[in-house]
Amino acid sequence: MPASALRLLEEPVIERSIPAGDGPLPLRLEDVRFEAGGQRLIHHLTLTLEAGIRTVVLGPNGAGKSLLLRLCHGLIRPTAGAIRWAWEDPARVRREQAFVFQRPVLLRRSAAANVAYALAVAGVPRADRGRRVEAALQQVGLAHIADRPARVLSGGEQQRLALARAWALEPKVLFLDEPTANLDPAATRAIEAVIAAMHERGVKIVMTTHDLGQARRHADEIIFLHKGRLIEHAEAARFFMRPGTPEARAFVAGELLA
Repeated sequence: MPASALRLLEEPVIERSIPAGDGPLPLRLEDVRFEAGGQRLIHHLTLTLEAGIRTVVLGPNGAGKSLLLRLCHGLIRPTAGAIRWAWEDPARVRREQAFVFQRPVLLRRSAAANVAYALAVAGVPRADRGRRVEAALQQVGLAHIADRPARVLSGGEQQRLALARAWALEPKVLFLDEPTANLDPAATRAIEAVIAAMHERGVKIVMTTHDLGQARRHADEIIFLHKGRLIEHAEAARFFMRPGTPEARAFVAGELLA
């Protein structure tokens, strides 16, 4: 890796928009590697995710963005290295985080029942579920179609329903993998409004996106990956104004990376 890239791997100094509360953060990844099919997909990745600030993960296709989120969330285990939360109890950590996929998996039941099921799995008492389902659907603008089958909703509505499930769980950390991919501008604005509202509640947002405009709107810090390597970890304004590596400069300029 060039020396310029190594300098950019220093942890950025960023003022938190919301004070960090009692939660599972920071999350530290220490020399994390991940291999599949005999191929190394994540190389010696070390970084820290702090509470309060919004983290956006950028990089070209195949950079390892989705893998990074899945490793952090615990959906897959690293081949080597360590992933350490501030809390040592894995079950407690799992209860305080949620993950929204690019293509949400919805059950063959109503929108409200999808949210209620997530609460049941999380062990939320039955007496509390109705209130939380109603509040979550109201928050994402789906209260008027609570009884509609989830699988007949539009793509944007399905993604908002996935966000409603996350909202109802009241996580402290939310991982979002390309949450507005293939959505029209109106649907994208609706999704972004929900993400912004969750951030205002103090939820830590960690999001991947290919949309540089979205990253500019919603990032406090940028993690830039290329070929499974951490190239830059920088405050968002600095990253977009003065990318510190040739790879990042090319990416921000819209060029294709080899």
